[in-house]
Amino acid sequence: MAVILIVILLAVEAQPQEPQPATVVQPSAPGQPTRTLPPGTRPTLPPPAAADVQFMQGMIMHHAQAVEMTALIPSHTENRRLRLLGARISSSQADEIKMMKRWLAVRGQPISMAMAGMPAMDKSGHAMPLMPGMLTAEQMEALRKSKGAEFDHLFLTGMIQHHQGALTMVKGLFDSQGSAQDAEIFDFATDVDTGQQAEITIMQSMLDKREKEK
Repeated sequence: MAVILIVILLAVEAQPQEPQPATVVQPSAPGQPTRTLPPGTRPTLPPPAAADVQFMQGMIMHHAQAVEMTALIPSHTENRRLRLLGARISSSQADEIKMMKRWLAVRGQPISMAMAGMPAMDKSGHAMPLMPGMLTAEQMEALRKSKGAEFDHLFLTGMIQHHQGALTMVKGLFDSQGSAQDAEIFDFATDVDTGQQAEITIMQSMLDKREKEK
């Protein structure tokens, strides 16, 4: 009889257990008790600041042009140092584009400004300006048509202009009241600021070296 009872107990213990819903606790004000929320409650992200959303949407477009510029390097120059720099810029900014798209998507925000309903033209019928520092269509066409030393010069001066525009965008974000409170966007914007300042220094030294070699 004891053997049968043991077998029954083991069989009961072996039965798959129903997963228990996680307990969600909401912190309260100092000195107040915490609240246990109903089962099935899911955490939600606070609504992002408008300046955060616009920064991410604008920086996606900004980064996309930088990646387009670096894609020209393999067929336009044999400069090894420029090739290495371009590969680094392309890799880092392509990864950051993915991060920014995910950040927006998780918060239910449009990926681009056009998707957000922002007009491509202003009220006077003129094209809206590009993000700060972005190359104009004419500058991009000149870059595509150049080769060798001319390409190197146009790329470096163009990318310095581009990076300086990104720094302007970061400053605009931090100057906007209530923006960059989200830890992820704060860290990203800070990384853009420090990383692109360092790359500007590298590119300027490359230009200075070219001038001395002339």
